[in-house]
Amino acid sequence: MLSLKILLAEDMHMIRGALVALLELEPDLEVVASVERGDTIVKAALETRPDVAIIDIDLPGTDGLTAAAELHEQLPNCRTLILTNLGRPGTLRRALSAHVAGFLLKDSPPDKLAQAVRAVAAGRRVVDPQLALTAWDSVDNPLSPRELEVLRLAAQGADTAEIAGCLYLSKGTVRNYLTAIVSKLGARNRIDAVRIAEEAGWIP
Repeated sequence: MLSLKILLAEDMHMIRGALVALLELEPDLEVVASVERGDTIVKAALETRPDVAIIDIDLPGTDGLTAAAELHEQLPNCRTLILTNLGRPGTLRRALSAHVAGFLLKDSPPDKLAQAVRAVAAGRRVVDPQLALTAWDSVDNPLSPRELEVLRLAAQGADTAEIAGCLYLSKGTVRNYLTAIVSKLGARNRIDAVRIAEEAGWIP
């Protein structure tokens, strides 16, 4: 029996080790690469040519969804399965737009992981049904790309002057962006706007 080759990207050492052990209990699954950073995924995949990449979203270097999109461009035959704690509808929508084949939550039963790997390798899409329905019903992101950049920096703790410096804008322009963001999201203030956008999966 030919084994399915798997690349695993997970930054928590203990979880990564447990996942490798869990996967290799299956006679038809072989972990050929195990990485802890998002910016090493494509390089490792090009070296090992996995059939399926299991990727966490919250990775250092490059987030998992950005890495998944890059992997799809560089190695389209490798199917991607997102394994995450971030079960928000907006996150699922971003994952699907990054050409992800599967989206599984980390609190799923262990046997679901092997089943999901086989399913995406066979060309099927695997998504939690309830999360898929919620994502279908969720509203589209009303923010422009520039507004998302401003809000992402605000979420990282940058103040108005720091955001202005990073984006080469005036402080007045940044304040105008923040006012528009709060208004578009129906938020109480900047902090509430960050919370809304994070829960919707619009900013990582």
